[in-house]
Amino acid sequence: MRIGILQAEEFDAPTQAALGPYQGLFERLLEGHGFSYRAWNVEAMELPDHMDEAEGWLVTGSTAGAYEDHAWIAPLENTIRAIHASGKPLVGICFGHQIIAQALGGRVEKHAGGWCVGRHVYQIEGRDVPLNAWHQDQVVALPSAARRLGQSPFCENAVLAYGDTGLTYQPHPEFDTEVTGYFARALKGGAVPESLLSEAEDSLHLPTEGSMVGQQIAAHFLQNRG
Repeated sequence: MRIGILQAEEFDAPTQAALGPYQGLFERLLEGHGFSYRAWNVEAMELPDHMDEAEGWLVTGSTAGAYEDHAWIAPLENTIRAIHASGKPLVGICFGHQIIAQALGGRVEKHAGGWCVGRHVYQIEGRDVPLNAWHQDQVVALPSAARRLGQSPFCENAVLAYGDTGLTYQPHPEFDTEVTGYFARALKGGAVPESLLSEAEDSLHLPTEGSMVGQQIAAHFLQNRG
């Protein structure tokens, strides 16, 4: 099964040297299921010509805001609507979660409560699921097609489903201990408060369930393949 990755950002050179390309995090998250991959750099206006270029689609995270005036946002939204209409499985992570909601009629805003960084516990379909997060924006109004599967005290709309074929997460299941620790150290002195970065570092020894969510995402792709 081919997974099309709509990559809304690429890591800079130091981050790639430490972690590899961003696409690789998703390949590791979904390994073991025989998937092949093709990535489109949507920031560079690279988008698929047809939805049949992949059997399932994933929209990545980004430091951009879904509501910002970038030339590539509207074309990406058009692609998302086409994928949704095609019935092919669609997954969104962080920015991907937000831009899918926005494209389908929801609203995304910068959260007045600030940043969510590092390990947080989400209530997903009746159970506590600890996952790493890294965001300030949130989905604040759901599209009519969406139903909420998960939330946390910080993020009301943390996991959304769209019928049987759409599944999106505000947290980052692809951010394991290595990735979260790298960003907690590398981004000191930037936009995220030092106290939150320190808290993220201090919680690195605690378990998260990104791998389990990766298995769920893989199952979502396989169960809904055309």
